[in-house]
Amino acid sequence: MWQAEVRVDLDAIRRNVARLAAGTTAEVMAVVKGDGYGHGMVPVARAALEAGATWLGAGTLDEALGLRRAGITAPVLAWLLAPGLPLAEAVAADIDLSGGSIALLDEIIAASATAKRPARVHLKVDTGLGRGGCARSEWQRLVEAAAKAQADGAIEVVGVWSHLARADEVGHPANDEQLAAFRDALEVAAQSGINPAYRHLANSAATLTRPDTHFDLVRAGIAMYGLSPIPGQTFGLRPAMTVRARVMLTKRVPAGHGVSYGHTYTTARETTLAVVPIGYADGVPRVASNTGPVWLGGKVRRVAGRVCMDQIVLDCGDDDVRPGDVAVLFGPGEHGEPTADDWAEVSGTISYEIVTRFGNPRIARGYDGG
Repeated sequence: MWQAEVRVDLDAIRRNVARLAAGTTAEVMAVVKGDGYGHGMVPVARAALEAGATWLGAGTLDEALGLRRAGITAPVLAWLLAPGLPLAEAVAADIDLSGGSIALLDEIIAASATAKRPARVHLKVDTGLGRGGCARSEWQRLVEAAAKAQADGAIEVVGVWSHLARADEVGHPANDEQLAAFRDALEVAAQSGINPAYRHLANSAATLTRPDTHFDLVRAGIAMYGLSPIPGQTFGLRPAMTVRARVMLTKRVPAGHGVSYGHTYTTARETTLAVVPIGYADGVPRVASNTGPVWLGGKVRRVAGRVCMDQIVLDCGDDDVRPGDVAVLFGPGEHGEPTADDWAEVSGTISYEIVTRFGNPRIARGYDGG
């Protein structure tokens, strides 16, 4: 018996991946970083591969190694690589590594020597996001160094890639500018003898709206989990995560009764309060105090008062709500329940953050669909 639970629909993951794969001639990388955006990295990875994804994207080296320890043999790319990590272990485990600087490339080459096998590298260029990747002013030096290392047998340049800053803003000129910069970077790489098997630029938003950015591989992140990267458009995706908890306690209180810390909510009339054992330690945003929507007893109610570490309170009026009843914080939205987008709106954030917050080992996680 669960008290609070994250429920993940793996069939929805499969359908979403199949939908994305059907819309492109490129291969699909399922991005499972952040413990699969809170959905569970390993079960999601397996479901995505079953549905047609051929690559996995893991942000950190630990995540990538975790996939290998789980027995997953599909190609895996890790791209968040601070200095001094055990890259030789990654090379030995056949994990692809992103290289966005001369210094990191040198570390990868050294790791290749330790592992006694060529490292598989994806050279990353910053085409305008201003985050990871090699500055365009240093790009030629990087590709020349990579070409030499490849000729020496130290590495194999499997890919060249970049990331879009504003793909969720369809029609924004920055997208065309970054695409042009990426094409220029590919030409510079080709002039140095780097012609990778995989050129990849498109994230979820570009996968759904910009086929000219697909190249050889698209990286499916948020869309794989059924959440749209484009506000107001669903693209036929189905959210895979439902968060719910059982009412722990109900009680009648008089009008003017303060609720939760600081009494930021006061009852307007005699009413029934329902205490639900889930809070910010489980992933509920505290900023959603007095605004977070919860489905209970056939209607949407708002969190009454502050979100606590372990609890929220709902004002249920005269409705017949009892201990053990199921309160749904969010789900696919097909039965009237709120969605992750609804929680993102009241919290001033994005759905990506909402679902990722619930990747907490304290809260039970269950799966449907295998």
